Amino acid sequence: MKKKINWFYSVNSKIRPILIQTINTALIKEGWTITSDQLLIRFGGFDMYIDLGAVQVLAAQKEEQNIAVEVKSFVSGPFISEFHTAIGQVMNYRSALKRIAPDCVLYLAVPRAIYKTYFTRPFVQAVIEDYHIKYIVYHVEKEDIVKWQT
Repeated sequence: MKKKINWFYSVNSKIRPILIQTINTALIKEGWTITSDQLLIRFGGFDMYIDLGAVQVLAAQKEEQNIAVEVKSFVSGPFISEFHTAIGQVMNYRSALKRIAPDCVLYLAVPRAIYKTYFTRPFVQAVIEDYHIKYIVYHVEKEDIVKWQT
């Protein structure tokens, strides 16, 4: 059976093409098949593209599991501000997906360098635990996914 996945991209416009290539290559290395480049979520009178700013969405599914991944660079401002935004977005998207696509699991994708610097800190770990945030750590230079936290 071919593997497929739902992916959502949300990154700073200057590095967006680099991260898209990184994620595509990493997914292909892991046997994923990209199936779409846009996922519109309509819920509660709102249209969402899994990001409230400059977003490109890439959709797919892996085996029988549907997942959505909000990819963040965390380079647009202070980490804590970017983190607040990312967590808020993940919570909003997860709420909408729960109602319109309950079998779709949402992940937050984080660059490895950001993960090592910030995601290992107690506050970030507490938020991740308290809100049951699933995340993926990706290595930009090696074009690999280095960790899936479910």
